[in-house]
Amino acid sequence: MKTVILAGGFGTRIRDVTDDLPKPMIPIGCYPILWHIMKQYAHSGFKEFVLCLGHKSEVIKDYFLNYQKRQNDFTLNLKNQIIEDHTNRVIDDWKITFAETGLNSLTGARVFRVKQYIEKDDCFMLTYGDGVSNIDIKKLIDFHKSHGKLMTVTGAHPPGRFGELDLNENQVVGFNEKPQITEGWISAGFFVCSRKILDYLTSNEDLIFEKEPIESIVKDGQMMVYKHHDFWHPMDTSRDYQLLNQLWEHNKAPWKTWK
Repeated sequence: MKTVILAGGFGTRIRDVTDDLPKPMIPIGCYPILWHIMKQYAHSGFKEFVLCLGHKSEVIKDYFLNYQKRQNDFTLNLKNQIIEDHTNRVIDDWKITFAETGLNSLTGARVFRVKQYIEKDDCFMLTYGDGVSNIDIKKLIDFHKSHGKLMTVTGAHPPGRFGELDLNENQVVGFNEKPQITEGWISAGFFVCSRKILDYLTSNEDLIFEKEPIESIVKDGQMMVYKHHDFWHPMDTSRDYQLLNQLWEHNKAPWKTWK
């Protein structure tokens, strides 16, 4: 089963972190958030990806085209362009399709424009290139297969945006900066979709996947929610960027389910 990742938006809300990188390439630790997302899917055994590209797509392409060299030591002879590798670290065995889906296309158009890469499969997974979670991908797929509807969306509790005070009556006894789980449910992405959802989409670049297509799927009674009670966090703002990097730096990243 392939995983389609929406990685072409402008990421305007996080421009204060960097304006040189597309949002999926903003790093957590030494690796872009896109790598973290792909790593989780691959750890669950799903290693075929379709990237829906747009804004600064060349940055994403260049990163993976030079992926092996980024992981290993080598000597380059500039005169004859011969490369001598000195290390041979294990490289992820992923298969990645890089699909140009338009600079200004919105999410619905981007999914439709990768139709040729997914329409031969009964189902595909779909997610965004800007959120990490410790969701069990295999359980998500099992849930999707169990109900027979066209789409499953992962529901998560929205993370708290502020630090939490630990109180003893009126005295502050602690302060917790970790993301807190709040009440209610929101879409965390991490969809599983029947290829039949492509019938709800068009190549119109103004088509927003989360609006008319999903609303129609819901109206037709074809959407179920997989409730994820544990960690999920987007990278929407500079504060999110700082928090996720702090968790990674201190080896407390809940989404790191791989060794």
